[in-house]
Amino acid sequence: MEINLDFLKALHIQELQSGVGTGRNWLAGDGEAIASYSPVDGQCIGRFIPTTAQQYEQVVQQAVAAFQQWRLVPPPARGEFVRRVGEKLRAHKQQLGALVSYEMGKSLQEGWGEVQEMIDICDFAVGLSRQLYGLTMASERVSHRMFEQWHPLGPVGVITAFNFPVSVWSWNAMIAWVCGDVVVWKPSEKTTLCAIACQRLIGDVMAEMQLPEGLSCLVSGEAEVGQWIAADRRIPLVSATGSVRMGRAVGATVASRLGRTILELSGNNAIIITPHADLDLALRAAVFGAVGTAGQRCTTTRRLIIHRSVYDRFKDMLKHAYAQIRVGNPLDEHNHMGPLIDKTAVEAYLQALDACRAQGGKFLVEGGVLEGAAYASGCYVKPCIAEVLPEMPIVQQETFAPILYIMPYDTLEEAIAIHNGVPQGLSSAIMTLNLREAEYFLSAAGSDCGIANVNIGTSGAEIGGAFGGEKETGGGRESGSDAWKNYMRRQTNTINYGTALPLAQGIKFEIH
Repeated sequence: MEINLDFLKALHIQELQSGVGTGRNWLAGDGEAIASYSPVDGQCIGRFIPTTAQQYEQVVQQAVAAFQQWRLVPPPARGEFVRRVGEKLRAHKQQLGALVSYEMGKSLQEGWGEVQEMIDICDFAVGLSRQLYGLTMASERVSHRMFEQWHPLGPVGVITAFNFPVSVWSWNAMIAWVCGDVVVWKPSEKTTLCAIACQRLIGDVMAEMQLPEGLSCLVSGEAEVGQWIAADRRIPLVSATGSVRMGRAVGATVASRLGRTILELSGNNAIIITPHADLDLALRAAVFGAVGTAGQRCTTTRRLIIHRSVYDRFKDMLKHAYAQIRVGNPLDEHNHMGPLIDKTAVEAYLQALDACRAQGGKFLVEGGVLEGAAYASGCYVKPCIAEVLPEMPIVQQETFAPILYIMPYDTLEEAIAIHNGVPQGLSSAIMTLNLREAEYFLSAAGSDCGIANVNIGTSGAEIGGAFGGEKETGGGRESGSDAWKNYMRRQTNTINYGTALPLAQGIKFEIH
């Protein structure tokens, strides 16, 4: 399949002079354009002019003004807006998914899946718009009632990474909108055209419903633009996805003004394979987890911790499976894996291979850069497997590439110690048909990650569950469950409907 550039033309993306807008309103750019190159074939898809400081100020002022109106709209009415956004995404799923695949490099199936995830979170948020419940609490004082309620928070800043150019924004935006917030989105400069496409579609819905322009805002550019958002006191919540280095910078800046953050940072995810595992199931989970999105998911499987009794057998199974992986143009549905995002990512991949060898790692499946006319962009690499020791420095790091580290273990306690012995804590899994092993892995003595799975891999989260991790992963939660509370402010209320004024804790204070 080839990318349908008519979709870009219909949204006027290729002719854009600016990558900054509010609703349907796009601000004229006057700086140097940034080109978006596809890692699929190295072609320039389009250009955009990044947001200037003056334009940023205009956008945030519009967002603040829109919030003053949007916060007063009843939540079910906000849900109707999100419902229509979901319908718009359904109508353009094929084209938008293809654009995601082409600009980012993930497989076409994964591109479509990412748009489906956006549609799913719209459905979730529409239901949530009628379920923003508070609590009623018993008061110790006579004729008093206590309760808590949730109010809209304000403009929400959303900073997203290249690997999920649209879905992670939607996790935040759809929930924020039904909570009564407005959204200022700063996408990765590597996948800004996907963001512009989404903003164009959202702008159409806003225009149809006559909603304020600042409800959905887009600002674009490199790290400086994200720094403006982090430092802006008018933005009470910043949700940022990216590297630990970026997260530390954003977290420190937002914390310095006592703002809130949701940080979704690195993952060094592992699957423990026990003697009681269904090895065929484990193989499918491990291979997709390791090579899906060319290893560029925060939930990518990077480590396999395999019981010594099945270690050699599973090694052979892995080697056979990797021999069948087809790497190539992700728009061809016959291929399993596409390219890395750019040549900088390829360099990081090669450096990790060199470091692994230097530290004593032995490659079961060799890596390297693919060459030839089909790989002309220079971004296609081989998925590889290395036998390592868990304490090797390279194993402690997250390399955003299809490198899988495997290691044996003898006891479950040892496996969990290896599993937890990394700085990151996002996703985890155990493959076992033994109930005791599964429950131990999910207990307080087991996985220290924000996500822990049994008999499924580390990669691929459903929107119904809160998504996020611990340790250097950041500690924030997005998407499902009660993650909506991050986007609102809690207010505790007490009503005295009596004639006396009793004080809490039985304190006496009398005036005669």
